[in-house]
Amino acid sequence: MIVQNVFFAGGGTGGHIYPALAVAQQLLTQNPNVNIRFFCSDRKIDADILAKTSFDFIPLPAIGFSPNPLKLLKFLKATRKSYKIAKNLIASSTGTVMVGVGGFVSVGPVMAADSIGIPVMLINTDSVPGKANKFLTRWADEIYVHFESSRKFFSRPEKAIVTGCPLRADFASPDKSRAMRDLGIDPAKKVLLVTGASSGAKTINDAVCLLLDKLCDIAGWQIVHLTGKQEYASVVAKYGTCASKNRVADYYDHMADLFACADLVVGRAGAVSVAEYGAAGVPSICMPYPFHKDNHQKLNAAELESVGGAIVMKDHIDAEKNAGQLWLVLERLMRNPGQLEKMAVSAKQAGRIEAASQIASRILSAYKT
Repeated sequence: MIVQNVFFAGGGTGGHIYPALAVAQQLLTQNPNVNIRFFCSDRKIDADILAKTSFDFIPLPAIGFSPNPLKLLKFLKATRKSYKIAKNLIASSTGTVMVGVGGFVSVGPVMAADSIGIPVMLINTDSVPGKANKFLTRWADEIYVHFESSRKFFSRPEKAIVTGCPLRADFASPDKSRAMRDLGIDPAKKVLLVTGASSGAKTINDAVCLLLDKLCDIAGWQIVHLTGKQEYASVVAKYGTCASKNRVADYYDHMADLFACADLVVGRAGAVSVAEYGAAGVPSICMPYPFHKDNHQKLNAAELESVGGAIVMKDHIDAEKNAGQLWLVLERLMRNPGQLEKMAVSAKQAGRIEAASQIASRILSAYKT
């Protein structure tokens, strides 16, 4: 049987949606006739991302799992509703594959697919699998993981295949000149890129802003600072006279192009971010988001640090403490091009730009195995 329909199920964060979109694009590259749809959460971020694509999406109620009896009942009701909606849509399709991409909204569609014998694949990008993916392992035919270390967390580790994290195709051939033109980057200077991913990171913004006078004194460097929409105005105000020598923006669409310009990155350590640092071959100072109970960002960053491509720093949530530790590392790296070059080589060796293509090939072969 030929795969004709692929449903992606999951969402709630960009970290779930963006890898799925990367695989979806590769599916169309390999088979332009395949029909692709998304079961996503009813959160605004999912609609905002998917509305910019050509893919159809079906929002489903998103309620997180909780042992609290009242919250558990709400989760079960939402999952039951999602199950019914998904089953009605996929039951009439042929040559169908279900791909779970994380988030509790994926539970209903994945269970619906399994109930009618449709192959189920899971994409797991974080070093520590989320609760939904761990729960759904029993119904998965294959699980595509970012890191080898992730396999041990699944009850059926033999189902896990190490592919890396799916990234957009432009990471294979970035247009460096476009980012330089769009943002007014000086080609004669090295670039310190500060980013908090798509939503920005207040604690990173605050720490860097406390260091502006020192950073602006390092010859031959410029800062490109992506603040996130909420922080933009306050960060621009803090740059003051430094603003003319540096570039501040709330967001930039073509991150593959911008990473190609960067000589050093300060940022978070979500799975997609860590994969992007590796694919771009850019050294990074990772400050993992400090409020995740399972510390998965810290473990994501540790994977890149272990091969010499990154330095991991604790986010103390205190701006002055963060600035103090950040300056010690920044000054050492920005004044040591030899170390930066070694880190760049190590990061590049850890990058896996073929992940989306590999996963797409396996999905399209679902009925051949």
